[in-house]
Amino acid sequence: MLKLKQALAEAVERLERNEVGSPHMNAEVLLMMTLNCDRAYLYAHDDRGLSEEEMRLYEGYVAERARGVPSQYITGHQEFWGLDFVVNPSVLIPRPETEHVIEVVLELAKEMGFGAEKGRPKLIDVGTGSGAIAIALAKEFAAADVTAVDLSEAALETAKLNAVRLEVGERVRFAKSDVMADVVRDGSYDFVVSNPPYVALNEADKVQDVVKKFEPKMAVFAGEHGFDVIDRLIPQALEALRPGGYLVMEIGYSMSEGTMARLCGWGNVHAVPDLAGIPRVVVARRT
Repeated sequence: MLKLKQALAEAVERLERNEVGSPHMNAEVLLMMTLNCDRAYLYAHDDRGLSEEEMRLYEGYVAERARGVPSQYITGHQEFWGLDFVVNPSVLIPRPETEHVIEVVLELAKEMGFGAEKGRPKLIDVGTGSGAIAIALAKEFAAADVTAVDLSEAALETAKLNAVRLEVGERVRFAKSDVMADVVRDGSYDFVVSNPPYVALNEADKVQDVVKKFEPKMAVFAGEHGFDVIDRLIPQALEALRPGGYLVMEIGYSMSEGTMARLCGWGNVHAVPDLAGIPRVVVARRT
């Protein structure tokens, strides 16, 4: 019977051989999932033997990771904004940098007089995927009117599941829409928020293989130059927002100038950098 510490060491070696990043962390995460335990248990019981069923499961998980499948798709979970989201290959894996979108909305909402228990901001998350942005904002604003749309029905089902799990299922409306084409754009929204696909097809070679192979292409790529979705979103958001309302979008690392140039006629147009100083979020106010 293989002991826990031996199984972990063999998994680390296999992941290293297959050039998987952070092999030790990945091996630990997959073993914790196999045993339904925390990290402390792994090292407090490293002489414990693994059953045949546990070894079968663990070897299967490690094999998937070794061939490049993201660990989040194997475990089925990813943390975002301190919340545990269910993820699967129908949705983009939420990234830490997208949390800057939430931070920007919270700051703007404060300036507009909204608070956790104050006012009722009307928000729409365009291209919601797992529901990460919409659900995080619904958790932050107890009275918010939140809508989330996506073109993928499979993504919407995942987002609905997350909303129920995170106890905002009654407060977030989900609908299928191609960008905002199927949304009533009546000038009533306080915020249009989005992490749209923005990777240019002509820069596909710069994208990590794991993203190209396993994450949904419709959530990643946006035409030859990366602006196909943004070019549709901006005029639709202009129709949807009330005067003084904000469009808040995540963008790619080299897209700030091109995006802001497309916002001619909007007010307070600016880019917010991430922790590395890279422009990450573009903000624009409807005048």
